[in-house]
Amino acid sequence: MQEKTKSHHFIFPKTPTGVDGLDEITEGGFPKGRPTLICGGAGCGKTLMSMQFLIKGITDHNENGVFMSFEEPSDDLTLNVKSLGFDLEQLKKDKKLVVDHVRVERSEIEEAGEYDLDGLFIRLGHAIDSVKASRVVLDTIESLFSGLDNQAILRAELRRLFHWLKTKGVTAVITGERGEATLTRQGLEEYVSDCVIVLDHRVIEQVSTRRLRIVNYRGSTHGTNEYPFLIDEEGISVLPITSLKLDNEVSSDIISTGVPGLNEMFNSGGFYRGSNILISGTAGTAKTTVACYFANEQCEKNERTIYFAFEESPHQLVRNMKSIGIDLDKHIKKGILQIHSSRPSLNGLELHLLTLRKMIKEFAPTTIIIDPISNLISVGSEHEVRSMLVRLIDMLKANNITAMFTSLNKQTDNFRPDLAEESVSSLVDTWITVRDMEGVGERNRGIFIIKARGMGHSNQVREFIITNNGIELLDVELGPQGILTGTARQSHQFKKTMSDIKLQNEISRKDREIERKRKVLEANIEALRTEFESAEEELSILKATEELQEKLSSKKKEN
Repeated sequence: MQEKTKSHHFIFPKTPTGVDGLDEITEGGFPKGRPTLICGGAGCGKTLMSMQFLIKGITDHNENGVFMSFEEPSDDLTLNVKSLGFDLEQLKKDKKLVVDHVRVERSEIEEAGEYDLDGLFIRLGHAIDSVKASRVVLDTIESLFSGLDNQAILRAELRRLFHWLKTKGVTAVITGERGEATLTRQGLEEYVSDCVIVLDHRVIEQVSTRRLRIVNYRGSTHGTNEYPFLIDEEGISVLPITSLKLDNEVSSDIISTGVPGLNEMFNSGGFYRGSNILISGTAGTAKTTVACYFANEQCEKNERTIYFAFEESPHQLVRNMKSIGIDLDKHIKKGILQIHSSRPSLNGLELHLLTLRKMIKEFAPTTIIIDPISNLISVGSEHEVRSMLVRLIDMLKANNITAMFTSLNKQTDNFRPDLAEESVSSLVDTWITVRDMEGVGERNRGIFIIKARGMGHSNQVREFIITNNGIELLDVELGPQGILTGTARQSHQFKKTMSDIKLQNEISRKDREIERKRKVLEANIEALRTEFESAEEELSILKATEELQEKLSSKKKEN
């Protein structure tokens, strides 16, 4: 008999955190039935994250909780989190949550004899049993030992506290303040916690960003990078680095560009659904107009679209597009188009990405336009810009969202691409450039396709104009020195028209001359025919006369 072997994959027991994005980083949540340490400086979000862990456990997983605070009174804590939609009073009335404030005053603590936490164990154990809690939060642990200087006793009591929490079978979150050279002030908690998370609040070039990092997670794999997170009206959202396996699904559906004539430049007649398109060019080359054409085309087909504008307000954008015959306002009123305008400096790069992620989740768009993406460079370094764009494109591809980015290029003499263009050009599927084509005393616009993955495309530079009726791509006009634009095109077309007229006149003259010769020829033929007929007639008379004479001669002989 052939022996069959089966591999059993052990799944580490975990408790969902309730924090958007954090479960993805921890691959399931905090270790179930074990303590987790969350440490960081003031204002980094430790209390909020731990409270969100409790509230979401109650509302989403029916797991009751206990929040024991050593700093904030219960009333203050209730008021602080109410703005985020957390109603602690109602949860306490429903016997699902216990919020207890343990007052610890350093001046009232006298270290004499044995120092232990038996009183805390009794108080905490009663709170757990009263609501049959599965989740516990201790905030913050430094206050509990604020009057204790004996490190040996402190270490022993911490170990006993963490061991007691494990024996109770609760998933515990303990918050601690960041130390100068250690993760926590005492530098001890990280050695007795099964999971250690560090929160950081930093300000770089006047832009505030909060970040999270998992330092240690015993028994489980986890994300090891720094991840930005956002605190808003819905709590904390963490932005993990999106899929790096490049295994997202793709679509073969073709969607129109919306620009008359541009579809014909692609052999397939447009873009692939779910692809990423970059429109780059210098100022005034109609990048925004092309993007609005695409947005309008998508909305006309009832595709939900989000337009991020970093330079124009929604009202200004709607007004400007009306001047060329595009009515975006009707799509906004219909509810299939959202225009969001803000300065890039309003948030850091990662917070813009978090905002976009939340909007994707809430609005579920099929199309997203960011105009221009180059403005994000002002709020981040080159490395941060690249990292943000990679995460953004991975996120959009994972959701099969068609995305169009515009990028503003600087007018320089060299041909080196700008940072945003260089960062994103290798990531996007289709790259279209709009450019100025300057002639003698005039400036014209041209458009061409640099690349289009998976589809053939034109290699020509097409001139286009913007009129009251919108964009119009002109046919390619070739001259002795290449493609002609502007006045050169008009002059060449005029000369060509005059040449065509002259040729037509010459053909008409030749036609008339031929007609005249034909008539002369026909007249000559008719004259010759008449002469021939006269000769024939004369010959016939002669023959008749001869026959008559012969008959007369025959009669004379008979007589």
